[in-house]
Amino acid sequence: MSAHTGSAKGRGRVRVAVLGATGYAGVELIRILVQHPRIRLTAVTSQQFAGKQVSEVYPSLVGKCDLVLEEMQAGTIAPKTDLAFAALPHETSMDVVSDLVERGKRVIDLSADFRLHDPEVYLRWYSAHKAPDLLREAVYGLTELHSKAIAKARLVANPGCYPTGAVLGLAPLFAEKMVQGTVLIDAKSGVTGAGRTSAVELSFSEVNENFKAYNVGVHRHTPEIEQELSLIAKRSVFVLFTPHLVPMSRGILSTMYVGLKKSPGVPKLTELYRNFYRSDPFIRILPEGSFPQTKEVRGSNDCAIGFRYDSRVGWLVVITAIDNLVKGAAGQAVQNMNLMCGWPEVEGLRGSAVVP
Repeated sequence: MSAHTGSAKGRGRVRVAVLGATGYAGVELIRILVQHPRIRLTAVTSQQFAGKQVSEVYPSLVGKCDLVLEEMQAGTIAPKTDLAFAALPHETSMDVVSDLVERGKRVIDLSADFRLHDPEVYLRWYSAHKAPDLLREAVYGLTELHSKAIAKARLVANPGCYPTGAVLGLAPLFAEKMVQGTVLIDAKSGVTGAGRTSAVELSFSEVNENFKAYNVGVHRHTPEIEQELSLIAKRSVFVLFTPHLVPMSRGILSTMYVGLKKSPGVPKLTELYRNFYRSDPFIRILPEGSFPQTKEVRGSNDCAIGFRYDSRVGWLVVITAIDNLVKGAAGQAVQNMNLMCGWPEVEGLRGSAVVP
């Protein structure tokens, strides 16, 4: 039995469960957690593969995590868990998350079910919320913005992948009240952002050698981006957000077009970004004239940021790159766990990008 699945070597560590362990975010969580020095993975769940070892579903985990996948029942998971990651589909997560929180467990939810503070906004973009009081209590888990609240939280709503890249790229500008007009967000994601599904539109023959926009003007991450930017700006912020699907497995490149009230010059912009993120280990501000690429963050928990001001039109172009499964999902969730447990943010997340 591996060290993270119950051996003597793992005793005394925080006991962790991964709910929805066989989706892409779930298995990415396991990949990171089996290397984490302070936790012991005690439970993994899957409705589809219950009764099988997780390493049967993902042979890359053989000898690293051989736990048997269980059906998702809070009553059996809670007694052997201190903290749970819920990597479940939107609108299905809230029941089990609410149950676990009521049982005194700390939870990090990777779905959208607790990201929006206002139940009416959630209703508009999803459905009626079953736990509105808990929705108001949940802390939005973008660590670079809410670290103090995350450290005290019993429920953290892990941000969406698109909002992570967009908000991190725009936050310093809104904090300094430099933005005028509507921000345009043009983002491209690899296909794993849609989860591990057999949908026809995600099949190889549909995605390969193709590039398309989707959910134009109606993507569910829009209110999440607007919520966080409005809180930073202390006013209502609206964005025009267009996501695209790119024929690659991982990564998000977000290009933001921002009208500025005045141009402070590139050196001052660089200083602004570096000061804003000076305590954040996973933010990389690139040198002037350099722009991020998805390959440069692949497999890492980094967010790389580059920008250029076009004086001809008076607009700033900000570009960010993240791995949608790491900083955009599982890595950020582990970063949240570290804060909740009082550990260094980088614990278990020190790896650099996989190159090439």
